[in-house]
Amino acid sequence: MGADGLRALLDSVRYEVLPAKATEDKVLAHVPRDVVVTVTASPVKGLEPTLALAERLAGHGYRVVPHVPARLLRDEVHLKEVASRLREAAVDDVFVPAGDADPPAGPYEGALPVLRELGELGDPFTHVGITGYPESHPLIHDDLTIQAMWDKREHATYLVSNLCFDPRVLGEWIARVRGRDVTLPVHVGVAGPVQRAKLLAMATKIGVGESTRFLTKHASWFVRFAAPGGYSPEKLLTRAEEALTRPSAGVAGLDLFTFNQIAETEAWRRALLERLGG
Repeated sequence: MGADGLRALLDSVRYEVLPAKATEDKVLAHVPRDVVVTVTASPVKGLEPTLALAERLAGHGYRVVPHVPARLLRDEVHLKEVASRLREAAVDDVFVPAGDADPPAGPYEGALPVLRELGELGDPFTHVGITGYPESHPLIHDDLTIQAMWDKREHATYLVSNLCFDPRVLGEWIARVRGRDVTLPVHVGVAGPVQRAKLLAMATKIGVGESTRFLTKHASWFVRFAAPGGYSPEKLLTRAEEALTRPSAGVAGLDLFTFNQIAETEAWRRALLERLGG
């Protein structure tokens, strides 16, 4: 991969973290303040751990992007409370996926009604992210994910691609998105340098029910992580170089899934930047 293109992507990185007990200390110890931190939300634990961690990290000077899944919101009042709370913490960027809660906590099956209601609240957030699916969603037909992206685009300011391990699929997806005149900047979802054993341990800690869903939905991930040399973020980025760096792709940076291996992820990024002369 061209050093300049890869360096630009690594300089525009976002770290996705899970709101566990040790996460705040790990972020403070290892993540520079110029790296955006996104905080996931769990159907098992609900929104509170996400909001609380986002508030604390924002207080430490980080630019924080909490996940606000539609299916974890109880109603319009709850959404308004969440928006007010985050704005009071100076959070101006949220990521609004549909979420995996089954059944939903309230009336929202998907993200679009939530995005519309944020508009009715006066668009409290400067930046709003929505999900893109380079690979098929395990529960939603491709035609529906494509239509949903089109419907949501006017309410959002950027796209975050779900994890993809195939550079060809990723490149083709970006081309198709642009071919449909969806012009939102894309943050490309990439798994960090995670070890399979730690990934399995993390999935187990999430909670039995959710971990089962996680493993069922993402079985192919574990095959890739298990193979000797089967996955490295650098290899994926190298193979996807042309697709990610051409101007027409509109790739704004990387969304690195740390799986809470935060120190390891930042060490990998710094080492790679050093090798590239960054």
